Amino acid sequence: MGTVPMVERRDMKTLNADIKAGKFKPVYLLYGDEAFLKRGYKKRLREAVAGDDNMNISFFEGKEISEDQVIDVAETLPFFAERRLVMVEDSGWFKFGTEKMPDYIARIPDTTVMVFVESEVDKRNRLFKAVQKKGYVVELKPLQGASLDHWAAKYLLDNGKNITQSTMDRFLEYVGSDMENIRSELDKLISYVGDRNVIDARDVDTVTTVTLQNRIFEMVGAITARRAGQALKMLDDLIKMKESPLGILFLIARQYDQLLMVKELSLAGKNKGEIASAVKVPAFVAGRMMGQVRNTPSKVLLHNVRRCVELEEAVKTGNMKDRMAVELLIAELARV
Repeated sequence: MGTVPMVERRDMKTLNADIKAGKFKPVYLLYGDEAFLKRGYKKRLREAVAGDDNMNISFFEGKEISEDQVIDVAETLPFFAERRLVMVEDSGWFKFGTEKMPDYIARIPDTTVMVFVESEVDKRNRLFKAVQKKGYVVELKPLQGASLDHWAAKYLLDNGKNITQSTMDRFLEYVGSDMENIRSELDKLISYVGDRNVIDARDVDTVTTVTLQNRIFEMVGAITARRAGQALKMLDDLIKMKESPLGILFLIARQYDQLLMVKELSLAGKNKGEIASAVKVPAFVAGRMMGQVRNTPSKVLLHNVRRCVELEEAVKTGNMKDRMAVELLIAELARV
């Protein structure tokens, strides 16, 4: 369903420029938490460096990779091509260290482009520093705020669809910030609207799968508004959907922890954008959270966080059933 639009962020400009120009550094390191971006850039680098030439591409994956084998392949001249591509994924070398690769990177041949794809790195690591000096290192972090809005809107535009900002806010509120999930939900919307060019709020409400995180947000909102019956109905719906009561309890605790942070930052005079950045939520979500805690004292929010922890401990020690703990929590906090 369409192509994935390029993400243009300051820390990715060099990578995007290299791919566009077809001029590559000897070595790249892609690392970070955003699996969607890592897969996307890995695919784009493969296509840009080697295209359909499978004869000059080598893949290595996992903690048991042999350094000698990778080096031997990297030293091999490409067969009737300008470059050989060597991709190494999840090696663990950038966290736990490696013996030969840091020195090899300094003398990697011009005919080889090596791409490392990792989840975790230690920036003090010799290999990390060697790649940083010889090639290019980019951390692929989840998009937030305006960057996420822009990416999702461009994905729709590339597929011939438009959306208003308010509808986009509604959509992202439902689906969260996971880019793979966002793309999947956008594809559903694109298929649903058919030949129509504009996606509206009714389309979003009809088609979009609401994430557990957003359902918890709504539940906490009901608790804060002292609507215990509504919150208990939401709990019943989640359990019917096979969600774990203990998992729900954990997410409620995390939500209250975030609300406490929002309250403290608000009292410190921080604006919505600053709060969104600190709590790591979109700006419109930060605005909703600020509204939720406006009339709630910090001491009440702190009490709620502590009560969540106490009941979670009671469940884990076998002193209370998990569903009973969540129901008791809702009843208590809705009265505070």
